[in-house]
Amino acid sequence: MSTSKNVNELFNQAHNEGTLSAQSMQTIQILDPGAQINNALGIKVDDVQASEVVLVSLLVDDSGSIRFAGNADVVREGHNGCLDALSKSKQKDNVLVHTRYLNGQILYPYCALDGATKMDTHNYNPNGGTPLNDETVTMLATVLAKCQEFKANGVPCRTVTLIVTDGRDEHSHKTTVSQVAHLVKDMLMQETHIIAAMGIDDGVTNFKAVFSEMGIRPEWILTPANTQSDIRKAFGVFSQSAVRASQSAASFSKTAGGGLGGFTA
Repeated sequence: MSTSKNVNELFNQAHNEGTLSAQSMQTIQILDPGAQINNALGIKVDDVQASEVVLVSLLVDDSGSIRFAGNADVVREGHNGCLDALSKSKQKDNVLVHTRYLNGQILYPYCALDGATKMDTHNYNPNGGTPLNDETVTMLATVLAKCQEFKANGVPCRTVTLIVTDGRDEHSHKTTVSQVAHLVKDMLMQETHIIAAMGIDDGVTNFKAVFSEMGIRPEWILTPANTQSDIRKAFGVFSQSAVRASQSAASFSKTAGGGLGGFTA
C-alpha cells in the first residue's frame, strides 16, 4: 500500500465518520501532503502502551525574520521548555510530541517525550519564508491523520497544537486563509482538539486579526511583544496549558474552554 493511500485512507475514515467535511478534504488534497504527513506520523500505534493519548504538535516559524530580530535563541529555548514541562507531567507517558518548521522541515515525527529532539543551533537556523496557510493545513492534516490512526485502533486521542510565527502569510501558493479556517472549524467542532497560535510582534501585523481569520479562537491567541522575556513568557503559558490539557479528558475540556489563562502582552 502506498504512502499517500495510507494517509488518504485515514482522511476517508474521518470524512465517513463526519469529523472531516468535504471542503476540508478537498483543501488537504489540493496540498497533496501525503509523503510529508507520512514522514511525520512516527511511532506506530501498536508501540504505544497508553490507554489514551494526547498529541502535542508545534509548527515553528523558521523564516529569516526570526533570526534578523535576534529571536532564534529564545524560540529554541521556548520549544525546549515546552518539552521539559510536559516531561514533568504526571501523564507524560500518554503524551506524544511532534515539531515541524514553517518551511517544511520535520524536526522529529510523533514520538514519546524521551525521544524528542531539542532545538539547537545545528537543527534550527531560521532563514526561510512564511508559507503560513499552506503549512498550517499540512500540520493540522498531520494532527488529524495521527489522531485518526489511534481512534481507528480504539485508543481515545486528544490534541494540542501551537502555531508560532512572527509574520503574516507571505508565501503560500495552494491554500487560502478561508480554507484554513474551515479545517480549523471542523477540528474544533469535535471538542477533542485545541489549536493555539503565537504571533511575535513584528511592528506591523495584527496577529489577533490574522489568527482569528484562520478560525483560531481569541482565548487561544498569544501576542507577545518582540522581547525575549515576553516570548519566553508566552511559551511558558502555552506549556502550562498543554500540561493541564494532558492530565485527563475532564482537564482537557476545562482547559479548552478556558484558553491560555489570561496572558497579556
